Amino acid sequence: MVNKVIVITGATRGLGRAMAHGFAEAGCVVAGCGRTKEHVETLRRELPEPHLFRALDVTSEAVGAWAAEVLEALGPPDLLINNAALLNEPAPLWEVPAEEFSDLIDVNLKGVFAVCKAFLPAMVERRRGVVVNFSSGWGRSTSTGVAPYCTTKFGIEGMTKALADDLPAGMAAVPVSPGVIDTDMLRIAWGDAAAAHPKPDAWAKRAVPFLLALDASDNGRSLTVG
Repeated sequence: MVNKVIVITGATRGLGRAMAHGFAEAGCVVAGCGRTKEHVETLRRELPEPHLFRALDVTSEAVGAWAAEVLEALGPPDLLINNAALLNEPAPLWEVPAEEFSDLIDVNLKGVFAVCKAFLPAMVERRRGVVVNFSSGWGRSTSTGVAPYCTTKFGIEGMTKALADDLPAGMAAVPVSPGVIDTDMLRIAWGDAAAAHPKPDAWAKRAVPFLLALDASDNGRSLTVG
C-alpha cells in the first residue's frame, strides 16, 4: 500500500482523523480537509509532508482549487473518501428549522457532489481509483428524529449507485456505512448511550484495511465496514 494516495474530507475529527492516521500508518499518502483551521494545523503537525491537509468547507467554491492542489502535488487519488457530514438535532421533521435542513443538504449531498466533480475527471482519465461515499444505517433504514439526515444518506446511496453506472471499467463507486461508532456526531442523537460502541481509533483498525481492499468488483455495492 506504500504511496497509495488517499483523499479524505472531514479529516480532522472523529472517523476522518482516525482514518488519516490509519492510512498513514499503512504507508499511504493522505490528503485531507476540515473546516476548522486549528484542527487542520494539529493534524499537519501529527502527519507532516508528504501528507497534505487544508482548511476547507466542502460547500465552498474553494473545493476546485483544493483538488487542483492535491492533483498537482500527489496525482489522482487511489481512494477518494467523502466523509464530511452533519447530523441534525433530533426532532420531528416538521420542527426542524429550514436552515438546518438546508445545511445538511449542502454538506451531506452537495458537498459530496462538489468533491466528486473536482477529483473524478483525473481519476477517470487514468481509469483507476475507488470513490467511497460514506452512507449510514440511516441511509438504508429510518428512525425518529433524524429525517433530514436519512434524506441525505438515502441520497448518498442513490448518487453513488448511479455514479457507479457512469464509471469506466476498472473503477468503483461504493456507498459504505461505517457502522455505529462513538463519535461526537452520534452523541447528538444518542447521548451517553453512544459510549457502548467502539471509539474511532479502534474502528479505524478495521476500517482502513477494509477500505484499502475495495476494488472494481465492489462497484455499486452497498457495503458496511465489517
